[in-house]
Amino acid sequence: MTLKDKIDLKKLPNHVAIIMDGNGRWAKQQGGQRIFGHQNGVVAVRETVEAAAELGIRYLTLYAFSTENWNRPKLEVDALMSLLVSTLEQEVGTLLKNNVRLVALGDIDSLPEEVAKKLEKTIALTIQNTGLSLVLALSYSGRWEITSAARKLAQLVQSGEITPQQVDESLMASLMPSAFMPDPELLIRTSGESRVSNFLLWQIAYTEFCFTNILWPDFRREHFYQMILDYQGRERRFGKTSEQVIE
Repeated sequence: MTLKDKIDLKKLPNHVAIIMDGNGRWAKQQGGQRIFGHQNGVVAVRETVEAAAELGIRYLTLYAFSTENWNRPKLEVDALMSLLVSTLEQEVGTLLKNNVRLVALGDIDSLPEEVAKKLEKTIALTIQNTGLSLVLALSYSGRWEITSAARKLAQLVQSGEITPQQVDESLMASLMPSAFMPDPELLIRTSGESRVSNFLLWQIAYTEFCFTNILWPDFRREHFYQMILDYQGRERRFGKTSEQVIE
């Protein structure tokens, strides 16, 4: 029996989020520049997207470029943006074949014009797809998102549309740029690091974490299946006791 066969399709997480880490270290091990690692990470993205789509997972969010990544050397940032454009061009066929809808999350206005246009085109080409929603977190951070929601909230109070007493978690969540998707049940981070790096800070309150030492360019569908199996073996209590969950 394969790993995929062991997965209970009735207990899949609706939303899996991934921090794709380790491209630079992988490239260094191979004796190449950091961009070499990012280029090889595209294979891991393709394998993971196809695996998630085949299983029937509804949302897959990939942390592709954080707001903090703008502080990296300009040469690397420019290379990453160029890689993003070429990858979108090359992978649109894979998205269409697997009925995957592309969605972008983040400060898209801060992206270079060429990247934004290619992103918009690919989103438009896949908008009718009804399977997996592939969410690319670009120029994104959790604090950026919470700040964006807080700004909208302040405007609503200032305009008199709501009172401070009406503010609750549900309203706050509805104002998040990510309000279109459910909170992730599973967060995966590769490369051996054990932190969330400003990713989906509001949404991961009750998310299960899976950390692996595998560097992102080496991550394959079998690793993804193993993470799903690990998730399915956990008891999710949401503050309750084990006895309450069983009941």
